[in-house]
Amino acid sequence: MASIALLQAFGDSSGTMLLVLQIALFVGIFYFLLIRPQRAEQARHREMVASLKRGDRVATMGGLVGDVVAINDDVLTLKTGTAQVVVERAKVARLMGDAPAAGAAEK
Repeated sequence: MASIALLQAFGDSSGTMLLVLQIALFVGIFYFLLIRPQRAEQARHREMVASLKRGDRVATMGGLVGDVVAINDDVLTLKTGTAQVVVERAKVARLMGDAPAAGAAEK
């Protein structure tokens, strides 16, 4: 009964204000749960790709694992087994650590 009297006192503007508040709350939750973590992950990936150097062992988004042999502006040359492949720098998914020693690969 009190809520009806309150709504009648404020008219239709309170219903509109409540709707705007709910939408703003939904947008805020959406931002903190989805957008913000995604941006942080993108920044971490950009930093990792920018810090690549010769000899790093990397895995690409396509599943190739290899050692960085050469670095150009936006492409890398990877040595995978006996082959060398050229991949886009942005397609490196993760840094796996340093390349193994030459003797360890032959064992």
